Amino acid sequence: MVVIREVKTSKEIRDFNNFPLKLYKGNDYFVPMMQSGEKAIFKKNYPFNKICETVFYLAYDENNKVVGRIQGIIQTPANEKWGQSRVRFTRFDAVNDKEVSRALFSAVEKWAKAKGMTEFVGPLGYSDLEREGLLIEGFNEPQTYEEQYNYDYYQSLIEDYGFEKDVDWVEHKLYPPKEKNEKLLRVSNMMLNRFGLTIIQPKTIKSFINDYSQAFFDMIERTYSRLYGTMPLNDEIVNNYIKDFKLLVRPKDILLIIDKENKVQGFALLFASISDVVRESNGKITLPFIIRFLKVKKNPKVLDLGLIGIAPEYESRGVATAMIGLLVDYLESAGFDHLETNLMLENNHHILNLMKHFDKVQNKRRRCFKKEIK
Repeated sequence: MVVIREVKTSKEIRDFNNFPLKLYKGNDYFVPMMQSGEKAIFKKNYPFNKICETVFYLAYDENNKVVGRIQGIIQTPANEKWGQSRVRFTRFDAVNDKEVSRALFSAVEKWAKAKGMTEFVGPLGYSDLEREGLLIEGFNEPQTYEEQYNYDYYQSLIEDYGFEKDVDWVEHKLYPPKEKNEKLLRVSNMMLNRFGLTIIQPKTIKSFINDYSQAFFDMIERTYSRLYGTMPLNDEIVNNYIKDFKLLVRPKDILLIIDKENKVQGFALLFASISDVVRESNGKITLPFIIRFLKVKKNPKVLDLGLIGIAPEYESRGVATAMIGLLVDYLESAGFDHLETNLMLENNHHILNLMKHFDKVQNKRRRCFKKEIK
Protein backbone atom coordinates (compact mmCIF):
# COMPACT_ATOMS: atom_id res chain seq x y z
CA MET A 1 0.00 0.00 0.00
CA VAL A 2 1.27 3.44 -0.96
CA VAL A 3 0.64 6.45 1.26
CA ILE A 4 0.94 10.01 -0.11
CA ARG A 5 1.72 12.92 2.20
CA GLU A 6 2.12 16.59 1.40
CA VAL A 7 5.53 17.91 2.38
CA LYS A 8 5.22 20.36 5.26
CA THR A 9 7.70 19.64 8.04
CA SER A 10 11.45 20.19 8.12
CA LYS A 11 12.00 16.43 8.17
CA GLU A 12 9.76 15.96 5.14
CA ILE A 13 11.69 18.66 3.26
CA ARG A 14 14.94 16.84 4.04
CA ASP A 15 13.42 13.55 2.93
CA PHE A 16 12.17 15.17 -0.29
CA ASN A 17 15.63 16.56 -1.14
CA ASN A 18 17.54 13.45 -0.05
CA PHE A 19 15.41 10.88 -1.86
CA PRO A 20 17.08 11.22 -5.32
CA LEU A 21 20.52 11.06 -3.66
CA LYS A 22 19.57 7.65 -2.26
CA LEU A 23 17.80 6.48 -5.42
CA TYR A 24 20.79 7.29 -7.65
CA LYS A 25 23.56 6.41 -5.20
CA GLY A 26 26.49 4.95 -7.16
CA ASN A 27 25.08 6.04 -10.52
CA ASP A 28 27.81 7.49 -12.76
CA TYR A 29 25.51 9.74 -14.77
CA PHE A 30 23.16 11.37 -12.25
CA VAL A 31 24.11 14.94 -11.31
CA PRO A 32 22.30 16.26 -8.21
CA MET A 33 21.06 19.78 -7.77
CA MET A 34 22.91 21.99 -5.31
CA GLN A 35 21.33 21.32 -1.94
CA SER A 36 21.33 24.99 -0.92
CA GLY A 37 19.21 25.83 -3.95
CA GLU A 38 16.83 22.93 -3.36
CA LYS A 39 16.18 24.07 0.20
CA ALA A 40 15.43 27.59 -1.01
CA ILE A 41 12.40 26.57 -3.11
CA PHE A 42 10.47 25.74 0.06
CA LYS A 43 10.75 29.28 1.40
CA LYS A 44 7.86 31.71 1.03
CA ASN A 45 10.18 34.48 -0.16
CA TYR A 46 11.60 32.38 -3.00
CA PRO A 47 10.93 34.61 -6.05
CA PHE A 48 8.87 32.06 -7.98
CA ASN A 49 6.71 31.28 -4.94
CA LYS A 50 5.40 34.84 -5.11
CA ILE A 51 3.93 34.33 -8.59
CA CYS A 52 3.28 30.56 -8.69
CA GLU A 53 1.31 28.04 -6.68
CA THR A 54 3.20 24.89 -5.80
CA VAL A 55 2.83 21.66 -3.87
CA PHE A 56 5.22 18.87 -2.87
CA TYR A 57 4.33 15.23 -2.18
CA LEU A 58 6.19 12.20 -0.87
CA ALA A 59 5.16 8.56 -1.38
CA TYR A 60 5.72 6.03 1.42
CA ASP A 61 5.50 2.23 1.37
CA GLU A 62 3.99 -0.02 4.06
CA ASN A 63 7.20 0.30 6.09
CA ASN A 64 7.00 4.11 6.06
CA LYS A 65 9.98 4.26 3.69
CA VAL A 66 10.09 7.04 1.07
CA VAL A 67 9.67 5.51 -2.39
CA GLY A 68 8.85 8.55 -4.51
CA ARG A 69 8.45 12.30 -4.71
CA ILE A 70 6.92 14.94 -6.98
CA GLN A 71 6.39 18.71 -7.17
CA GLY A 72 3.42 20.38 -8.83
CA ILE A 73 3.62 23.97 -10.10
CA ILE A 74 0.88 26.24 -11.39
CA GLN A 75 3.03 28.68 -13.34
CA THR A 76 0.55 31.55 -13.49
CA PRO A 77 2.54 33.98 -15.70
CA ALA A 78 3.19 31.20 -18.25
CA ASN A 79 -0.48 30.19 -18.25
CA GLU A 80 -1.49 33.80 -18.80
CA LYS A 81 1.04 34.25 -21.59
CA TRP A 82 -0.03 31.14 -23.51
CA GLY A 83 -3.75 31.20 -22.62
CA GLN A 84 -3.54 27.85 -20.87
CA SER A 85 -4.65 26.25 -17.61
CA ARG A 86 -1.71 23.92 -17.04
CA VAL A 87 -0.15 22.38 -13.99
CA ARG A 88 3.48 21.33 -14.34
CA PHE A 89 5.14 18.42 -12.62
CA THR A 90 8.82 18.42 -11.81
CA ARG A 91 11.23 16.75 -9.37
CA PHE A 92 9.49 13.47 -10.10
CA ASP A 93 11.54 10.54 -8.82
CA ALA A 94 10.31 7.10 -7.90
CA VAL A 95 11.20 3.45 -7.59
CA ASN A 96 10.10 1.26 -10.49
CA ASP A 97 6.57 0.72 -9.21
CA LYS A 98 3.47 1.90 -11.09
CA GLU A 99 1.40 2.02 -7.92
CA VAL A 100 3.83 4.59 -6.55
CA SER A 101 3.93 6.75 -9.69
CA ARG A 102 0.15 6.61 -10.14
CA ALA A 103 -0.37 7.77 -6.56
CA LEU A 104 2.05 10.67 -6.97
CA PHE A 105 0.57 11.86 -10.28
CA SER A 106 -2.96 11.46 -8.92
CA ALA A 107 -2.18 13.65 -5.91
CA VAL A 108 -0.91 16.51 -8.10
CA GLU A 109 -3.78 16.12 -10.56
CA LYS A 110 -6.42 16.31 -7.83
CA TRP A 111 -4.73 19.38 -6.34
CA ALA A 112 -4.59 21.06 -9.76
CA LYS A 113 -8.15 20.14 -10.74
CA ALA A 114 -9.46 21.78 -7.57
CA LYS A 115 -7.70 24.96 -8.73
CA GLY A 116 -9.30 24.88 -12.19
CA MET A 117 -6.44 23.43 -14.23
CA THR A 118 -7.31 21.43 -17.35
CA GLU A 119 -3.91 20.13 -18.52
CA PHE A 120 -1.10 18.25 -16.79
CA VAL A 121 2.40 18.62 -18.30
CA GLY A 122 6.00 17.88 -17.45
CA PRO A 123 8.68 17.49 -16.48
CA LEU A 124 8.87 21.30 -16.43
CA GLY A 125 10.35 23.52 -13.73
CA TYR A 126 9.49 27.05 -12.71
CA SER A 127 10.95 28.42 -15.95
CA ASP A 128 12.70 27.24 -19.10
CA LEU A 129 16.03 28.29 -17.54
CA GLU A 130 15.73 25.32 -15.18
CA ARG A 131 15.89 21.56 -15.63
CA GLU A 132 13.12 20.25 -17.86
CA GLY A 133 12.23 17.24 -19.95
CA LEU A 134 12.51 13.51 -19.31
CA LEU A 135 15.62 11.79 -20.62
CA ILE A 136 14.46 9.15 -23.13
CA GLU A 137 17.71 8.61 -25.08
CA GLY A 138 21.30 8.84 -23.88
CA PHE A 139 21.24 7.03 -20.54
CA ASN A 140 24.95 6.25 -20.74
CA GLU A 141 26.00 9.78 -21.61
CA PRO A 142 27.48 12.35 -19.21
CA GLN A 143 24.83 14.83 -18.12
CA THR A 144 25.34 18.57 -17.93
CA TYR A 145 24.78 20.19 -14.55
CA GLU A 146 21.94 22.17 -16.10
CA GLU A 147 19.87 19.09 -17.00
CA GLN A 148 18.33 16.18 -15.14
CA TYR A 149 19.22 12.51 -15.39
CA ASN A 150 16.61 9.81 -14.84
CA TYR A 151 16.39 6.03 -15.06
CA ASP A 152 15.03 4.56 -18.29
CA TYR A 153 11.92 3.13 -16.59
CA TYR A 154 10.56 6.62 -15.85
CA GLN A 155 9.05 6.86 -19.33
CA SER A 156 6.88 3.78 -18.81
CA LEU A 157 5.74 5.09 -15.41
CA ILE A 158 4.70 8.41 -16.96
CA GLU A 159 2.98 6.89 -20.00
CA ASP A 160 1.20 4.38 -17.76
CA TYR A 161 -0.68 7.30 -16.19
CA GLY A 162 -1.95 8.44 -19.59
CA PHE A 163 0.64 11.03 -20.55
CA GLU A 164 1.56 11.47 -24.22
CA LYS A 165 4.35 13.33 -25.99
CA ASP A 166 4.02 17.09 -26.13
CA VAL A 167 7.50 18.15 -27.35
CA ASP A 168 11.01 16.72 -27.63
CA TRP A 169 14.38 18.37 -27.20
CA VAL A 170 17.70 17.07 -28.52
CA GLU A 171 21.25 17.58 -27.25
CA HIS A 172 24.61 17.31 -28.99
CA LYS A 173 28.31 17.02 -28.43
CA LEU A 174 29.99 19.67 -30.57
CA TYR A 175 33.59 19.18 -31.71
CA PRO A 176 35.78 21.49 -33.80
CA PRO A 177 35.42 20.68 -37.50
CA LYS A 178 38.14 18.40 -38.84
CA GLU A 179 39.19 21.13 -41.26
CA LYS A 180 39.28 24.80 -40.33
CA ASN A 181 36.49 26.68 -42.10
CA GLU A 182 38.19 29.88 -43.18
CA LYS A 183 35.15 30.86 -45.24
CA LEU A 184 32.93 30.74 -42.15
CA LEU A 185 35.15 33.22 -40.31
CA ARG A 186 35.43 35.44 -43.37
CA VAL A 187 31.66 35.53 -43.93
CA SER A 188 31.06 36.03 -40.20
CA ASN A 189 33.27 39.11 -40.08
CA MET A 190 31.68 40.45 -43.24
CA MET A 191 28.15 40.14 -41.81
CA LEU A 192 29.12 41.83 -38.56
CA ASN A 193 30.76 44.71 -40.41
CA ARG A 194 27.77 45.12 -42.70
CA PHE A 195 25.42 45.79 -39.78
CA GLY A 196 27.87 47.66 -37.58
CA LEU A 197 28.01 44.90 -34.98
CA THR A 198 30.85 43.78 -32.74
CA ILE A 199 31.39 40.63 -30.69
CA ILE A 200 32.86 41.27 -27.26
CA GLN A 201 33.79 39.23 -24.19
CA PRO A 202 33.48 41.07 -20.85
CA LYS A 203 36.73 41.55 -18.95
CA THR A 204 35.17 40.71 -15.57
CA ILE A 205 31.89 39.29 -14.30
CA LYS A 206 31.39 42.52 -12.35
CA SER A 207 31.65 44.62 -15.50
CA PHE A 208 29.22 42.30 -17.27
CA ILE A 209 26.67 42.59 -14.47
CA ASN A 210 27.03 46.37 -14.25
CA ASP A 211 27.01 47.07 -17.98
CA TYR A 212 25.06 44.30 -19.69
CA SER A 213 23.16 41.96 -17.35
CA GLN A 214 19.79 43.67 -17.71
CA ALA A 215 20.15 43.90 -21.48
CA PHE A 216 21.28 40.26 -21.52
CA PHE A 217 18.12 39.04 -19.80
CA ASP A 218 15.98 41.34 -21.95
CA MET A 219 17.55 39.64 -24.95
CA ILE A 220 16.75 36.21 -23.50
CA GLU A 221 13.12 37.33 -23.28
CA ARG A 222 13.17 38.55 -26.90
CA THR A 223 14.85 35.48 -28.37
CA TYR A 224 13.28 32.74 -26.27
CA SER A 225 9.76 34.09 -25.72
CA ARG A 226 8.40 32.23 -28.77
CA LEU A 227 9.69 28.89 -27.53
CA TYR A 228 7.80 26.20 -25.66
CA GLY A 229 6.98 26.78 -21.99
CA THR A 230 8.62 30.18 -21.61
CA MET A 231 7.40 32.84 -19.20
CA PRO A 232 8.26 36.50 -18.57
CA LEU A 233 11.03 37.13 -16.03
CA ASN A 234 10.56 39.89 -13.46
CA ASP A 235 13.44 41.80 -11.86
CA GLU A 236 13.51 39.70 -8.70
CA ILE A 237 13.77 36.45 -10.67
CA VAL A 238 16.48 37.92 -12.90
CA ASN A 239 18.50 38.99 -9.87
CA ASN A 240 18.15 35.52 -8.40
CA TYR A 241 19.53 33.95 -11.58
CA ILE A 242 22.38 36.47 -11.68
CA LYS A 243 23.43 35.42 -8.16
CA ASP A 244 23.67 31.83 -9.33
CA PHE A 245 25.42 32.14 -12.65
CA LYS A 246 27.98 34.75 -11.62
CA LEU A 247 29.57 32.02 -9.52
CA LEU A 248 29.66 29.56 -12.43
CA VAL A 249 30.58 31.67 -15.44
CA ARG A 250 33.99 32.91 -16.52
CA PRO A 251 33.87 36.31 -18.27
CA LYS A 252 35.62 34.91 -21.35
CA ASP A 253 32.80 32.37 -21.72
CA ILE A 254 30.25 35.15 -22.28
CA LEU A 255 30.02 36.29 -25.91
CA LEU A 256 27.95 39.37 -26.67
CA ILE A 257 27.03 40.92 -30.00
CA ILE A 258 26.60 44.67 -29.56
CA ASP A 259 25.63 47.39 -32.02
CA LYS A 260 27.06 50.89 -32.46
CA GLU A 261 24.93 52.13 -29.56
CA ASN A 262 26.34 49.42 -27.27
CA LYS A 263 23.01 47.59 -27.21
CA VAL A 264 23.06 43.79 -26.94
CA GLN A 265 21.79 42.13 -30.14
CA GLY A 266 22.95 38.57 -29.48
CA PHE A 267 24.69 36.36 -26.95
CA ALA A 268 26.19 32.99 -26.17
CA LEU A 269 26.63 31.84 -22.59
CA LEU A 270 28.90 28.91 -21.76
CA PHE A 271 29.69 27.17 -18.48
CA ALA A 272 32.67 25.13 -17.41
CA SER A 273 31.35 21.59 -16.99
CA ILE A 274 31.07 20.96 -13.23
CA SER A 275 28.99 17.77 -13.37
CA ASP A 276 31.68 15.51 -11.89
CA VAL A 277 32.46 17.96 -9.09
CA VAL A 278 28.80 18.29 -8.07
CA ARG A 279 28.30 14.52 -8.25
CA GLU A 280 31.28 13.89 -5.98
CA SER A 281 29.94 16.24 -3.31
CA ASN A 282 26.28 15.11 -3.60
CA GLY A 283 25.39 18.73 -4.29
CA LYS A 284 26.78 19.97 -0.97
CA ILE A 285 29.14 22.92 -0.68
CA THR A 286 32.14 21.66 1.25
CA LEU A 287 35.80 22.71 1.31
CA PRO A 288 36.84 19.82 -1.01
CA PHE A 289 33.99 20.81 -3.35
CA ILE A 290 35.17 24.44 -3.48
CA ILE A 291 38.76 23.39 -4.23
CA ARG A 292 37.71 21.01 -7.02
CA PHE A 293 35.17 23.49 -8.37
CA LEU A 294 37.71 26.32 -8.66
CA LYS A 295 40.20 24.00 -10.35
CA VAL A 296 37.68 22.83 -12.94
CA LYS A 297 36.35 26.34 -13.50
CA LYS A 298 39.88 27.62 -14.20
CA ASN A 299 40.84 24.89 -16.65
CA PRO A 300 37.76 23.05 -17.96
CA LYS A 301 38.09 20.28 -20.51
CA VAL A 302 34.45 20.53 -21.54
CA LEU A 303 32.15 23.54 -21.79
CA ASP A 304 28.36 23.44 -21.57
CA LEU A 305 26.64 25.61 -24.17
CA GLY A 306 23.99 27.05 -21.89
CA LEU A 307 22.22 29.70 -23.95
CA ILE A 308 22.55 31.22 -27.39
CA GLY A 309 20.33 33.81 -29.06
CA ILE A 310 20.18 36.50 -31.72
CA ALA A 311 17.77 39.45 -31.90
CA PRO A 312 14.83 38.49 -34.16
CA GLU A 313 15.57 41.28 -36.64
CA TYR A 314 19.04 39.84 -37.28
CA GLU A 315 18.12 36.14 -37.41
CA SER A 316 17.76 35.97 -41.18
CA ARG A 317 20.74 38.21 -41.91
CA GLY A 318 23.59 35.81 -41.24
CA VAL A 319 24.46 37.27 -37.82
CA ALA A 320 23.69 34.00 -36.04
CA THR A 321 26.26 32.33 -38.30
CA ALA A 322 28.78 34.90 -37.14
CA MET A 323 28.21 33.89 -33.53
CA ILE A 324 28.62 30.22 -34.45
CA GLY A 325 31.82 31.08 -36.30
CA LEU A 326 33.24 32.65 -33.17
CA LEU A 327 32.21 29.65 -31.07
CA VAL A 328 33.96 27.30 -33.50
CA ASP A 329 37.08 29.45 -33.39
CA TYR A 330 36.93 29.68 -29.58
CA LEU A 331 36.59 25.92 -29.26
CA GLU A 332 39.56 25.33 -31.55
CA SER A 333 41.88 27.96 -30.09
CA ALA A 334 41.17 27.36 -26.39
CA GLY A 335 41.86 23.63 -26.58
CA PHE A 336 38.59 22.34 -25.13
CA ASP A 337 37.65 18.78 -25.96
CA HIS A 338 34.08 19.66 -26.94
CA LEU A 339 30.94 21.61 -26.13
CA GLU A 340 27.90 19.92 -24.58
CA THR A 341 24.70 21.59 -25.70
CA ASN A 342 21.67 21.84 -23.50
CA LEU A 343 18.12 21.48 -24.78
CA MET A 344 17.22 22.38 -28.37
CA LEU A 345 13.66 21.87 -29.52
CA GLU A 346 13.55 19.23 -32.24
CA ASN A 347 11.56 21.59 -34.48
CA ASN A 348 13.81 24.62 -33.89
CA HIS A 349 15.32 24.17 -37.33
CA HIS A 350 17.03 27.56 -37.30
CA ILE A 351 19.33 26.74 -34.37
CA LEU A 352 19.75 23.08 -35.35
CA ASN A 353 20.86 24.12 -38.83
CA LEU A 354 23.57 26.31 -37.29
CA MET A 355 25.06 23.26 -35.58
CA LYS A 356 26.16 21.93 -38.99
CA HIS A 357 29.30 24.05 -38.68
CA PHE A 358 30.57 21.74 -35.92
CA ASP A 359 31.54 18.10 -36.07
CA LYS A 360 28.53 17.02 -34.01
CA VAL A 361 26.99 13.94 -32.42
CA GLN A 362 23.40 13.89 -31.17
CA ASN A 363 23.74 12.10 -27.84
CA LYS A 364 20.56 12.78 -25.86
CA ARG A 365 16.85 13.35 -26.28
CA ARG A 366 14.34 14.61 -23.73
CA ARG A 367 10.57 14.74 -23.75
CA CYS A 368 7.83 16.79 -22.15
CA PHE A 369 4.54 14.96 -21.72
CA LYS A 370 0.97 16.19 -21.45
CA LYS A 371 -2.35 14.81 -20.28
CA GLU A 372 -5.85 16.21 -20.14
CA ILE A 373 -7.30 16.64 -16.66
CA LYS A 374 -10.84 15.33 -16.57
